[in-house]
Amino acid sequence: MATTRTIGPLHFEDLDPKRFEDLVRQLAYEFKPWRRLEATGRSGSDDGFDARGYEIVAKEDQPSASAEEGESAEERSTLNEGIDDRLWLIQCKRERAIGPKALVKYLDDTVLGPDEKLYGLVFTAACDFSKKARDDFAKKCREMELEEWHLWGKAELEDRLFRPENDHLLFAYFGFSLTIRRRSQRADLRARLVMKRKANRMLKDQSHASLLLRSPDATEYPYTGDLADFKKNPLWMVWPYRGMSHDGLKFCVQRYFAYLSDDGKSWDAAMAVNDARSRKHDDPWLGEDRHDEKRQAIYEFWNKIPEANQAWFEVVGLVPFEDILDIDDLGDEYVQAPHVYAPFAPGSRGPFIDFFAEVETIGRWDQRSFNPHQMTDGRIEYFPAEFRGLNDDSE
Repeated sequence: MATTRTIGPLHFEDLDPKRFEDLVRQLAYEFKPWRRLEATGRSGSDDGFDARGYEIVAKEDQPSASAEEGESAEERSTLNEGIDDRLWLIQCKRERAIGPKALVKYLDDTVLGPDEKLYGLVFTAACDFSKKARDDFAKKCREMELEEWHLWGKAELEDRLFRPENDHLLFAYFGFSLTIRRRSQRADLRARLVMKRKANRMLKDQSHASLLLRSPDATEYPYTGDLADFKKNPLWMVWPYRGMSHDGLKFCVQRYFAYLSDDGKSWDAAMAVNDARSRKHDDPWLGEDRHDEKRQAIYEFWNKIPEANQAWFEVVGLVPFEDILDIDDLGDEYVQAPHVYAPFAPGSRGPFIDFFAEVETIGRWDQRSFNPHQMTDGRIEYFPAEFRGLNDDSE
């Protein structure tokens, strides 16, 4: 099953207690139309109030003498400012677990002034609450004659942080932004599609042609220095192009004379000579062709196989669109075919992110193929031993 990238749980418990209070208070700014939202918990002795809010209540003023004297409603509202505000308590507990009894005790410890009437409560914690804890919390709030109460556990806090209007808080406290991530995804997608269209435009007539794959770090191109060292860690290479797939460009990195049985699952290949290696006129860094005689012997053996069983075994490497930096369709005096620029991994793997193999018969009619997941899947001993093994230039 394919996996998808997701965001892991937010670790509220890792925040400093005061920073957790700051986060909850800032999440509460858009919760109600506050006249004031005070960070009372910062002082230390807070009577159970980590934040205290005064919610603005819009009320129609009754006619008064001042109205008869021509005073506007706006002026009356200014004079009565704060009289009808609703008092809210916000409590924050950065704890990993809070049971029903502990939750109720926190409410019992709340201290109100003689002239204070609590209207609403928001209790927040860096943990999840059970159903019983939520039921006991609601029961206690009713006993306290509260008009509104809200219990924000870990899930509720995450829900609020993932809202677009709180993305700045998600970034400030946890270091990542969904908005920035979406912008990055959009930019990555656009770059990928631009490169896909460019490859289609520049390489559509290059199927089965030999192209140069080149690392942007190949500052010494076209000079290899020691050829043996270059072959161990090449920064450019010439491979036959096999067209586009849904996720990148395909290049044939291994190609061998092969046999495919009538059952379509048993096969063998003469891997002593890699026929995907270009000849010297296509690849000036190939060196001398040392296997012409062996290739001829393999061909003569292969040519005697019944045509219905004659096949090619190919290993195709994939260069993903997102790894392709650019395509030079002009080439140069060394390789006149297009050059494809992509980062190379250390060693002989080159720019390929993945490989897949296929055995396919050569006949135009009743063509058959088999895709081994491993080199040993379905392989039998058909070719002579001296033809079956890999040599140093086959990979």
